[in-house]
Amino acid sequence: MELTTLDYVVDGAIARVTMNRPAELNTMNKAFWTEIIDVFAAIDADPAVRVVIIASTGRHFTAGLDLGMASASIGAVPSDPGRARESFRRHVKHMQDSFTVVDKCRVPVIAVVQGGCIGGGVDFVTACDLRLCTEDAFFTIQEVNIAIVADVGTLQRIPYLLPQGLVRELAYTGRRFPAAEARQYGFVNSVAADHAAALVAADALAQQIAAKSPLVIAGIKQVLNEGRDLTIAQGLEYVAVWNSGMLQGEDVPNAVKAQMAKQPAVFADLIG
Repeated sequence: MELTTLDYVVDGAIARVTMNRPAELNTMNKAFWTEIIDVFAAIDADPAVRVVIIASTGRHFTAGLDLGMASASIGAVPSDPGRARESFRRHVKHMQDSFTVVDKCRVPVIAVVQGGCIGGGVDFVTACDLRLCTEDAFFTIQEVNIAIVADVGTLQRIPYLLPQGLVRELAYTGRRFPAAEARQYGFVNSVAADHAAALVAADALAQQIAAKSPLVIAGIKQVLNEGRDLTIAQGLEYVAVWNSGMLQGEDVPNAVKAQMAKQPAVFADLIG
């Protein structure tokens, strides 16, 4: 897999995906949107991976969508407006898929944010399961500032992470949402002094998750994600069916024996 915008390394049970264009503020150019799909396809196909850490390089996590790409896709003068708009819709849907694969990834995804997380960066991290950041980090729903309705996932996912009034304020104003305020509202799980400390914290969290049954972790994520679109009664039925189908292997006996012996349990990888 040849990548130009991302570094991808599997380190034991942890997949590390790192945006690698610090000189360009890790803007999301044309290649990025396809490469992130390819990387997450590789993650889903690798049964040894139990957790993903998304990180970045340089002063800022990302400045968001490459504006040259945005102007090219929006500014073209069509010969047939209807066909041009249908083409643009497919373009947006492709970009949405780039973060939907993160949301639907079978393993938890941890984002580590330093500096600015702007525009498409917010789309990216709201598709992740957990967010850690540095003291100097900030988040901005930038699209309103360039006269665009955010359309790659922020407005759909962030209402599950923040109160409606705050969501609307951030989306309407495009103001900075700093680390301390993000921690206050639970948008980030922790705030570290600097990037190195945030990466250490993410690694410790990933190791803790990776030690659990990968079958159970996959089930928890699936049940939580499906629950966003279900009533409580439907969600209860869903998890009952899930457990009746999945709790048939060795993981529960292994976990119980380990608890009784006061030893860490060891769980097999999923089947590829």
